[in-house]
Amino acid sequence: MPTQLEGAMDALITVFHNYSGNEGDKYKLNKGELKQLLNSELTDFLTSQKDPMLVEKIMNDLDSNKDNEVDFNEFVVLVAALTVACNDFFQEQQKKKGN
Repeated sequence: MPTQLEGAMDALITVFHNYSGNEGDKYKLNKGELKQLLNSELTDFLTSQKDPMLVEKIMNDLDSNKDNEVDFNEFVVLVAALTVACNDFFQEQQKKKGN
Protein backbone atom coordinates (compact mmCIF):
# COMPACT_ATOMS: atom_id res chain seq x y z
CA MET A 1 0.00 0.00 0.00
CA PRO A 2 1.62 3.28 -1.08
CA THR A 3 1.87 6.18 1.30
CA GLN A 4 -0.20 9.30 0.68
CA LEU A 5 2.82 11.10 -0.82
CA GLU A 6 3.73 8.12 -3.02
CA GLY A 7 0.13 8.08 -4.27
CA ALA A 8 0.30 11.79 -5.07
CA MET A 9 3.55 11.29 -6.98
CA ASP A 10 2.04 8.41 -8.92
CA ALA A 11 -1.02 10.52 -9.72
CA LEU A 12 1.18 13.34 -11.09
CA ILE A 13 3.05 10.95 -13.35
CA THR A 14 -0.13 9.22 -14.51
CA VAL A 15 -2.00 12.47 -15.26
CA PHE A 16 0.94 13.86 -17.23
CA HIS A 17 1.30 10.72 -19.37
CA ASN A 18 -2.46 10.42 -19.93
CA TYR A 19 -2.25 13.67 -21.90
CA SER A 20 1.32 13.68 -23.23
CA GLY A 21 0.87 10.62 -25.41
CA ASN A 22 -1.95 11.94 -27.58
CA GLU A 23 0.06 13.79 -30.25
CA GLY A 24 3.71 14.11 -31.29
CA ASP A 25 6.32 13.40 -28.62
CA LYS A 26 4.78 11.01 -26.10
CA TYR A 27 6.93 12.43 -23.29
CA LYS A 28 5.91 16.07 -23.77
CA LEU A 29 2.73 18.14 -23.84
CA ASN A 30 2.14 20.37 -26.83
CA LYS A 31 -0.15 23.39 -26.37
CA GLY A 32 -3.28 21.43 -27.27
CA GLU A 33 -2.45 18.63 -24.85
CA LEU A 34 -1.62 21.14 -22.10
CA LYS A 35 -4.93 22.92 -22.68
CA GLN A 36 -6.81 19.61 -22.54
CA LEU A 37 -5.02 18.66 -19.30
CA LEU A 38 -5.75 22.04 -17.69
CA ASN A 39 -9.40 21.98 -18.77
CA SER A 40 -9.93 18.44 -17.51
CA GLU A 41 -7.75 18.33 -14.40
CA LEU A 42 -7.81 21.96 -13.18
CA THR A 43 -11.32 22.96 -14.23
CA ASP A 44 -12.08 25.13 -11.19
CA PHE A 45 -8.76 26.95 -11.47
CA LEU A 46 -9.27 27.76 -15.16
CA THR A 47 -12.90 28.82 -14.82
CA SER A 48 -12.03 31.13 -11.91
CA GLN A 49 -9.52 32.97 -14.12
CA LYS A 50 -10.93 35.57 -16.47
CA ASP A 51 -7.93 35.70 -18.83
CA PRO A 52 -8.63 34.20 -22.27
CA MET A 53 -4.85 34.03 -22.89
CA LEU A 54 -4.17 32.07 -19.69
CA VAL A 55 -3.21 28.79 -21.38
CA GLU A 56 -0.80 30.63 -23.70
CA LYS A 57 0.75 32.47 -20.75
CA ILE A 58 1.11 29.23 -18.76
CA MET A 59 2.69 27.55 -21.80
CA ASN A 60 5.17 30.41 -22.23
CA ASP A 61 6.04 30.46 -18.53
CA LEU A 62 6.52 26.69 -18.29
CA ASP A 63 8.35 26.14 -21.56
CA SER A 64 11.77 27.02 -20.13
CA ASN A 65 13.71 25.59 -23.09
CA LYS A 66 11.36 27.26 -25.64
CA ASP A 67 10.63 24.12 -27.68
CA ASN A 68 6.85 24.83 -27.68
CA GLU A 69 6.27 21.76 -25.54
CA VAL A 70 6.09 21.09 -21.81
CA ASP A 71 8.09 18.16 -20.52
CA PHE A 72 7.47 16.45 -17.18
CA ASN A 73 9.98 18.64 -15.30
CA GLU A 74 8.29 21.80 -16.61
CA PHE A 75 4.85 20.36 -15.72
CA VAL A 76 5.95 19.66 -12.14
CA VAL A 77 6.95 23.34 -11.81
CA LEU A 78 3.32 24.30 -12.60
CA VAL A 79 1.90 21.83 -10.10
CA ALA A 80 4.37 22.96 -7.42
CA ALA A 81 3.57 26.65 -7.99
CA LEU A 82 -0.19 26.03 -7.83
CA THR A 83 0.24 23.89 -4.71
CA VAL A 84 2.24 26.63 -2.98
CA ALA A 85 -0.39 29.21 -3.96
CA CYS A 86 -3.17 27.00 -2.56
CA ASN A 87 -1.26 26.44 0.67
CA ASP A 88 -0.67 30.19 1.05
CA PHE A 89 -4.36 30.87 0.42
CA PHE A 90 -5.50 28.35 3.05
CA GLN A 91 -3.00 29.68 5.60
CA GLU A 92 -4.36 33.19 5.08
CA GLN A 93 -7.92 31.89 5.51
CA GLN A 94 -6.95 30.20 8.77
CA LYS A 95 -5.33 33.41 10.05
CA LYS A 96 -8.50 35.37 9.26
CA LYS A 97 -10.63 32.84 11.14
CA GLY A 98 -8.31 33.04 14.14
CA ASN A 99 -8.59 36.82 14.46
